[in-house]
Amino acid sequence: MKLNELKPAKGAVHSTKRIGRGQGSGRGGTSTRGHKGQKSRSGYSRKRGFEGGQLPLQARLPKRGFRSRNRIAYVPLNFSRIQEILDKYSLDSITVESLRANGILRKNELVKILAWGEMKKGIQIEAHAASKKALEEVEKMGGKITIL
Repeated sequence: MKLNELKPAKGAVHSTKRIGRGQGSGRGGTSTRGHKGQKSRSGYSRKRGFEGGQLPLQARLPKRGFRSRNRIAYVPLNFSRIQEILDKYSLDSITVESLRANGILRKNELVKILAWGEMKKGIQIEAHAASKKALEEVEKMGGKITIL
């Protein structure tokens, strides 16, 4: 058997129904749309999710939750993660630019420093936000968090 000899199994491939190509085709006249009415006209299409007048699924399910348009989403950066970054990339301070350059942050992401985990020494950190505990801990170690 060769690649140029391959073909689908007998009966697997059907020819398309050519609708509206004259009476001889058996699908002329009304072109399988029945007689008159909105559904027979050109341009008719029902809404996505339309269930024939029955209450649609999205209306039957309960409404849940709330998403504020004004929410500012931060990427959390814990002390333990900061220590990993310092060790891996041998940095002496953390800035938003250095995080973006090393692929830790995407272009428009904002950073928030959180005090979870351990850091070996206090360093200069630049971030968009920080928790109160993180600010206290870094200052206690002799470092500083600059909020942009």
